[in-house]
Amino acid sequence: MDSWKRRVAGYSAFVLFVLIFTAVVYRYGMRVYEGDPRTMIEALRFSVEMFTTTGFGGDAPWESQQLNAFIAVMDLVGMMLLIGALPVVVTPLLEEAFATSVPRSLDEDLSGHVVVCSDTPRSAALIEEFDSREIPYVIVEPDHDRAVRLREAGRTVIRADPESTTGLAAANLADARALVTDVSDQVDASIVLAAKELSPDVRVISVVEDPDRERYHRLAGADEVLSPRSLLGESLAAKVTTVLQTDLGEAVAIGDSLRLAEVSVPHGSRLAGSTLADSGIRERAGVNVIGAWFNGEFDAAPPPDATLSAGTVLLVSGRSDQLERLVELTNSATRRFGAGETVVVGYGQVGRTVAEAVADADLPVTVVDREDAEGVDVVGDATDPETLRAAGVEAAQTVVLALPDDTTTEFTTLVVRDLAPNTQVLARVEEAASVRKMHRAGADYVLSLATVTGRLSASTVIEDRDVLSLTQQIEVVRSRVPRLSGRTIGRANVRETTGCTVIAIERDGETVTEIGPDTRIAPDDELVVVGTDEGIREFEGRFT
Repeated sequence: MDSWKRRVAGYSAFVLFVLIFTAVVYRYGMRVYEGDPRTMIEALRFSVEMFTTTGFGGDAPWESQQLNAFIAVMDLVGMMLLIGALPVVVTPLLEEAFATSVPRSLDEDLSGHVVVCSDTPRSAALIEEFDSREIPYVIVEPDHDRAVRLREAGRTVIRADPESTTGLAAANLADARALVTDVSDQVDASIVLAAKELSPDVRVISVVEDPDRERYHRLAGADEVLSPRSLLGESLAAKVTTVLQTDLGEAVAIGDSLRLAEVSVPHGSRLAGSTLADSGIRERAGVNVIGAWFNGEFDAAPPPDATLSAGTVLLVSGRSDQLERLVELTNSATRRFGAGETVVVGYGQVGRTVAEAVADADLPVTVVDREDAEGVDVVGDATDPETLRAAGVEAAQTVVLALPDDTTTEFTTLVVRDLAPNTQVLARVEEAASVRKMHRAGADYVLSLATVTGRLSASTVIEDRDVLSLTQQIEVVRSRVPRLSGRTIGRANVRETTGCTVIAIERDGETVTEIGPDTRIAPDDELVVVGTDEGIREFEGRFT
């Protein structure tokens, strides 16, 4: 509205100038060409009558050609001023009248809620977690356009500055259960300071980009400091070392012996092109296939005739030795690793974590980045084939894309896949919506920072929620489900209604892994459930 006020003030000053100018010239014309002098007040009256189209009164018609020409020109000017008033004055007023209004403070006395600062590409996953468990929240967003979009999408939002105590007070921070902030390291520290000044007892959770800055957030007063980028980098690094060493340290432990893992079918694998039945995975490795990602789409119950293409990610359960046999089986025909054949593209926090983890495993690594820095081996544009050739992508076993921009990552994937059809491509993306596009571009395994951040933040805020997997493409949770007490697994219809699978039951301190349709759920049982993020939210919404 400030810019609108400036435009209206300028337009009004111009109209006033035109009115006075017309009156002065008209007065001169009437005296010189018509021989009928007018006072200044009479000339101004004529000017107003002309521009408001109320008529010229007794002055018309005029005998001189000069004055008739002047009147014609000013008629056109008046029309232009009238037309110009629409976009400058009228249209903004109408838009303001009918636009979605965003409150400056909470409309109701909300308590026990979570204050989220503010709208970022990573906050959507967190909000969806809250919605699935019916946890109240409010987003504090200073930008008007973003706040309007959130309001129109049905989110609880106020337009306020989260770095000020006034803005946080408008969100009823004193009555909130927690505050979560994930904007930038410096802004988050400012928000933490404001939150603790306003309400010292409120639980504040801050997300950092650089883990080295965690201490400053704690000095500011943060109760929990999360570093999802490092966690994501460690997960991608584990995928690299798994391919090379069959070490599934990232597998999710279920009980004493059962492990849950995601195993990719890499490009060049002997299994690529075979069906699930023909692959002999169950007979040769002894694992159970719980689900699979086909081109970015998760199938909770893949049929025996499902084709295992390059890039398929199998979700399997079994003992550690069985999972290692499966990794050996999927990698049996791929090229063995040689010197300098792990390429990390992008040397931000994620890329640096991957490179350091691979190097710590005594495996060679080449780092590519646009900027020259210590630890960077090749400097250049990641989308340029010559840069990637210089990094040895064509001979690489694994390429890890750790670029900050999803569009650039997608294009780089296409370039890598063209240069090296059989190279395994692991990638991070910012938004969850980019995961499917990355699979279509040719990536073998993709993790979304938004998904990892959402899970990590939600598991920290929701204290009774036990998330077993933070950095997999699927989510594993342990949860008590009183609504299913007394039912059998078959009658519960968990997979049919939510797409999730019950893989174990925690009962009396023991883990029951032999789950069948007739397994009955006791009142104190905790179910271990696996599924996509959407499926888990559906499961929690229905049963927890």
